[in-house]
Amino acid sequence: MTVIEVALGARSYDIIIEEGVLDDAGEPLAPFALGGRLIVVSDETVWAAQGERLCHGLRPIVASPILLPPGEASKSWETLAHLIDRLLALGIERRDHIVAFGGGVIGDLVGFAAAIVNRGCGFVQIPTSLLAQVDSSVGGKTAINVPAGKNLVGAFHQPSRVLIDPLVLGTLDPRQLRAGYAEIVKYALIEDAAFFAWLEENGPVLLGGGGTALHHAIATGAAGKARIVAEDERETGDRRALLNLGHTFGHALEAETDFSDRLLHGEAVAAGIVCAFDFSVERGLCPPVDAERARAHLAAVGLPTTLRDIGLVADGPRLVAHMMNDKKKEGGRLAFILARGIGRAFVDTSVELPEVDDFLDRRP
Repeated sequence: MTVIEVALGARSYDIIIEEGVLDDAGEPLAPFALGGRLIVVSDETVWAAQGERLCHGLRPIVASPILLPPGEASKSWETLAHLIDRLLALGIERRDHIVAFGGGVIGDLVGFAAAIVNRGCGFVQIPTSLLAQVDSSVGGKTAINVPAGKNLVGAFHQPSRVLIDPLVLGTLDPRQLRAGYAEIVKYALIEDAAFFAWLEENGPVLLGGGGTALHHAIATGAAGKARIVAEDERETGDRRALLNLGHTFGHALEAETDFSDRLLHGEAVAAGIVCAFDFSVERGLCPPVDAERARAHLAAVGLPTTLRDIGLVADGPRLVAHMMNDKKKEGGRLAFILARGIGRAFVDTSVELPEVDDFLDRRP
């Protein structure tokens, strides 16, 4: 078992990582089951694969499930309203905790619902995708998508506990597993060159189901995020902004593909990371060899690294227009996360959009 604290004073919480912890989930979740019941929100696919196992592991706690359609389309006003209606019909109270049992979509949606129902109640994350385990379940960012862009309506609302069972990834689609791996690579590229070198050697093993390698990668990624969140919870400085490496470019690619399953979030991040490194090379900031190492590793594990891989044709003005909906812009300017090398990401607010437009117009 690995236990990682997200140190936020009175709102601190633990990330518990253990193979098989789902089979004994009742013990770590007992403090949150008022009256011996927990409302569990999941999607239909996850529940079919893992719901019975969770219910058995929760005993004697009774699970009251709410099932939602899988996929990014569920991060919407309509699904949020439906979820809140169901929570209220089940008698949710302010001191209750909701369990988010699923990937990043479920975690984001349930966290936002918990932030606003009854003016706020608690929630617990049990992430079932690699992306959610190493990234979205930690840090309290919750949101839905709207036509103007991704994650533009939401709230900071920290979970009370995060329970990670790497064994649930055994039923995960390989494409989803690779998408989550992109977020692990992201942490290494931000500030851990030694971890990136380890991933270059061990990435194929952990994606193939390697137990100790997978546990180490999840724990290292989650610990990195926990440390950054503790230092800059609400992204008021540059520290947490570093976690957006690949995201400004990536979100534009997601918008161009209508936030659909045509391009998974982790796939967009992978392509966005390559853009960020190549753009850094063009600006004379990053050694070309480091950009090539990042690109080569992401490509080697089957992640998209070019617009062609995604099925898009370069169109700088369209992609930059998507970027202008970025919630992180200040004074009309975008902050880009660029790199001086592997493990040396930084925030650059000096980038002019015509420069980005031209760069993207020339992307393969």
